[in-house]
Amino acid sequence: MMSELAVIVGAGPGLSASLARLCAREGMRVVLAARNVAKLAVLAQETGASVHACDASRRADVDAFFDAVLDAEGVPDLVVFNASARVRGAVADIDPDEVEKAIAVSAYAGFLVGRRAAMAMRERGSGSIQFTGASASVKGYPESACFAMGKFALRGLAQSMARELAPKGIHIAHFVIDGGIESDVRIPDHDQWLDPDAIAQTYLHVHRQHRSAWTWEVELRPWVERF
Repeated sequence: MMSELAVIVGAGPGLSASLARLCAREGMRVVLAARNVAKLAVLAQETGASVHACDASRRADVDAFFDAVLDAEGVPDLVVFNASARVRGAVADIDPDEVEKAIAVSAYAGFLVGRRAAMAMRERGSGSIQFTGASASVKGYPESACFAMGKFALRGLAQSMARELAPKGIHIAHFVIDGGIESDVRIPDHDQWLDPDAIAQTYLHVHRQHRSAWTWEVELRPWVERF
């Protein structure tokens, strides 16, 4: 029997890397996708992952990516959408063209990836599709309207997919990451930042939940973070 297949779209350092390492340690096969694959070289070597160039906001790229994965590896057991983009600034000042591009990455790309994952998993009747959200998924902040629009849309997508696909055996989950994720470029402060390894453990736990007690949404925040 082949090991489980985990696909991470929008892969990079931080959470994606932690999740890739955890899945590899758990004996899962790992596939990584990103627009810039050069940044994944070390992670791919460490985890044995295959790497694909993919702009998740482009339908042709997403279709080609999933076609390649299905041909080479089979139907994924876990697909994680971790891509996002934002444009900061006052609503009256930000460039509408840049906002359009950012929302395409944060929301439309989630639809494209979720669609292809659902198409493959639906035939088998099992699998998990997970979406990475943020504080902006539930709270719009000043000068962050673009990010809120994208993340609110992604959350709505996940909620609709969960209600549609759970009865078909596909577990949809959305994760509200309410706080900053600790990375190598920050001075570690475990009271202030979320540990990406701890977040990854929660993602994998949700993937492995028994279907009698599925979670569709999880909020994760440092214990000192205000609600």
